[in-house]
Amino acid sequence: MSITRYRNRSWPTPLRDIDQVADQFNRLFNERVFGGPENAGWAPRVNVEETKDHLVLTAELPGLRPEDVEIEVENNILTLRGRKEETREEKEEPRYHVWERRYGTFQRSFSLPRTVSSENIGATFENGVLRVEMPKAAEAKGRKIEIRAEG
Repeated sequence: MSITRYRNRSWPTPLRDIDQVADQFNRLFNERVFGGPENAGWAPRVNVEETKDHLVLTAELPGLRPEDVEIEVENNILTLRGRKEETREEKEEPRYHVWERRYGTFQRSFSLPRTVSSENIGATFENGVLRVEMPKAAEAKGRKIEIRAEG
């Protein structure tokens, strides 16, 4: 029995066709550019949100440890780098039916706005989620101006 990716067959035919073409394109792109799906590398998914005082980037890094990840800021560019290791041996058992999880090195870079105080950036790592807090500079937070009455 072969296990394949679930496809919602209730989609209208044009959407199903687009999904199939997208899969074929991705496979072809990975084979031509990276030499095959096993060499395609990967990039962690991220969210960036803004609060009154911070920009917060969270990245999904399942299976990694803090020592597997490096964060660098240079010229207002925040860069995440890391390496996710997993090997599979070509042998009789197990026989893979689907191999979609990616391994190897990754790098993601983000331009930071001038309003971020880069010297005060901090990061935490918990349950496979990296959280990078980037405090805003004091001048970016805004402030109320007191109006003084004269006379």
